[in-house]
Amino acid sequence: MSSVVALQPLPRGPYNPQAEVCASCSVRQFALFGALDEAALQRLHCHIADLRLEEGQSLYDAQQNGSAVFTVRSGVVRLERCSDAGERRIMRLAGRTDLLGLEALLGQTYAADAVACTPVQVCRIPRVLIEELSAEHAALTRDLMKRWQRALDDADEWLVELSRGPARQRMLRLLLKLSEYSDVAHQIWLPTRQDMGAMLDMTFETASRLISALRREGVLEPIDARHARLSMDRLMAALKDQRGAGSV
Repeated sequence: MSSVVALQPLPRGPYNPQAEVCASCSVRQFALFGALDEAALQRLHCHIADLRLEEGQSLYDAQQNGSAVFTVRSGVVRLERCSDAGERRIMRLAGRTDLLGLEALLGQTYAADAVACTPVQVCRIPRVLIEELSAEHAALTRDLMKRWQRALDDADEWLVELSRGPARQRMLRLLLKLSEYSDVAHQIWLPTRQDMGAMLDMTFETASRLISALRREGVLEPIDARHARLSMDRLMAALKDQRGAGSV
């Protein structure tokens, strides 16, 4: 296990621009350091980096040495792996306030590729910073454990809800999951048909057929190639009908 590297407190002097980013962060109270007091937060600014990714850019790669974790401030990130045969499988999605790369805290390599699905903004938090603060603040350790459990729960939910059952039911559940990242008008990011296939273990043709059917039923209304508006009432009704039917 790596030794804890002492971090120098932020010196008095020129204004640190990261301080403004942290102070105005809309997810701070829900993010990893929400449990820390202002004095502890003042030590963090010079160690945290604010990163922006465009759609398709990689945040980190599987098997890369894990030196940091990342808090998602905005956007959607997918975690994916490739099999030895080259088959790509999307394991789960992450969005606002989610913490990525937790395996780095154990000194392990990253377990999956993390790729931006949309324009994404994240905070990069060095592992050594968390090690030092965890030793001083028990609340941070408890918060880390809760977030680790949340990541495990998300992975289990993805396996149970989106990888099993009739194809239509899996697609409806995916749309329900995507609604968690929607705006107030229920506008969602819409994955490509290839990505849907990689998420739901179905073919491109099946994904296309199901999306076309749901569009005709008024469950979703495409806005452009990558965005759609959901009718939550119709989506929930379709899920209820699907559970009752129990068929493809």
